[in-house]
Amino acid sequence: MPQNISVSSGDEPASAANSPANKPAKRATFGGRSMFIFAAIGSAIGLGNIWRFPYISYDNGGGAFLFPYVIALLTAGVPVLILDYVLGHRFRGSAPLVWRRISRKTEAIGWVQTGITYIIAVYYCVILAWAAMYTWFSLKLAWGTDPEKFFTGDFLHADTTSLTSANVVWPIAIVLALVWAAITAVMVLGVRKGTGLLSSIFVPLLIIMFIILVIRALFLPGAAEGLEAFFTPQWGALLDPQVWIAAYGQIFYSLAIAFGIMMTQASYLQKRANLSGLGAVVGLSNSAFEVLAGIGVFATLGFMAVTQHVAVADVATNGIGLAFIAFPTIINNMTGGPIFGVLFFGSLFIAGFTSLVTIVEVVLSSVQEKFGLSRRRAAVYVCVACAVPSLVFFPVSTGLATLDIVDKFVNVIGIVVIAVVAIIVIGWVLRRLPELRQHVNQISSLQLGRWWDFCLLVLTPLVLGTTFVLEIITLVRDGYEGYPTAKVAIFGWGLAVLFYGGALVMSRVPWPRGTILDGPPVSDYGVPLTGKGAPFGQHLDNPYESIRDRERRLEVAGLKEA
Repeated sequence: MPQNISVSSGDEPASAANSPANKPAKRATFGGRSMFIFAAIGSAIGLGNIWRFPYISYDNGGGAFLFPYVIALLTAGVPVLILDYVLGHRFRGSAPLVWRRISRKTEAIGWVQTGITYIIAVYYCVILAWAAMYTWFSLKLAWGTDPEKFFTGDFLHADTTSLTSANVVWPIAIVLALVWAAITAVMVLGVRKGTGLLSSIFVPLLIIMFIILVIRALFLPGAAEGLEAFFTPQWGALLDPQVWIAAYGQIFYSLAIAFGIMMTQASYLQKRANLSGLGAVVGLSNSAFEVLAGIGVFATLGFMAVTQHVAVADVATNGIGLAFIAFPTIINNMTGGPIFGVLFFGSLFIAGFTSLVTIVEVVLSSVQEKFGLSRRRAAVYVCVACAVPSLVFFPVSTGLATLDIVDKFVNVIGIVVIAVVAIIVIGWVLRRLPELRQHVNQISSLQLGRWWDFCLLVLTPLVLGTTFVLEIITLVRDGYEGYPTAKVAIFGWGLAVLFYGGALVMSRVPWPRGTILDGPPVSDYGVPLTGKGAPFGQHLDNPYESIRDRERRLEVAGLKEA
């Protein structure tokens, strides 16, 4: 079957989801497997791959960390990624519609996932604005001789003690508005011409730019010392449970799994899709990029340590401090610094932009299907709804502190909790894993066995549950990073009330008339239909007939599958 055929542009209104004969409207699809792979890799490769993984690895055993990291990838990352793919591919809808088709009582799970992605989109975009501005600053080294003072003072005018502020930082606000305008344009274009085409161009460009950056870093004085610090194994760290929790946490966050992104992307796959193979390719590609990022970052930090006559441990950092303080300091002291800066901050922007369009896609598809809107109208509504709070809360003097708090609580109370809930519901409560495993095996080259069930039913909930308990104990006991209690209560704990309460409300809103709400909306591809899907009569004549046998039988009979 040709892999470069697009079924539709994605502009059909969701209200046309079903004809009087219960035949669903054609769903938008990617132009082929390669387009989906680029979109999925673009979703996974984001800012955390560049500024989080290198330090997490270094701080948790160095080279020894790669052992639990690979174990985590194989036992949690890829299995959960495949679960996301099969849910999206089998039930063919946005996150809330997928969960509604699974069971009437589980729709709220999809809305929690949508709420999480909405909040991430609101604050994630401001970091892209910073990266875009620093790409420009790199040309003239505009941050001067003290990058830390420039970033927190001249650039952000940071205020970490006030609750909120009306002190708008206009340059950031203007660039942020332009980034949201660009996101809106991409979303209006649809799945194939927007998200898919953008990822097909930007992801290869990102990889090329970052390889050039890493090659340059490897020839810097001190690069060997940096790589030695990054790769030298501390085998005793493997006996520390926190190291294993860090490995599973890094895999989980970096792959963008269990909160609707990969599920939504998979719902746009064509009928024949090698789900398990795609999961392995995307998972391994994401991890390969993280290791590449670690090499580039620590080679550069080694140069910084040598020029400052200190140990690598004294300059090693992560997150915003690494990107906007440490790297500008490094760029100041290297030959060809402006070019290196453009490559680094340009890579940050591209990685973040490709992730953001897939984040917004989760919210857009949910709103489009729930309210029966056209693609264009839903894109405008959703992007405006994201841009307004983004412009209100983040390009102001208190924006950095607000971003830090929101990001922490979204990850702990949002992503970790809903992942555990979703896996327990689908695996233990509804017991749908055998059905989903059979769906994957019917259309995939890599066959799943009971090991997949074990990873999802036992291992992943255990590790994530432990992570959640430890994080909550720390937050309740110590607060977060010394921020005022009121600020943490509003932008942290209050956030949980917002997306969990909002999910319950949205799950009560009726779907457009004609939307198929029970079971897979289309042919089940050779997997016997179970539960409430059966009354729609969409199972095959022979429920155990494979997709290839079915196509061969129809071809012999001179028929085409509807």
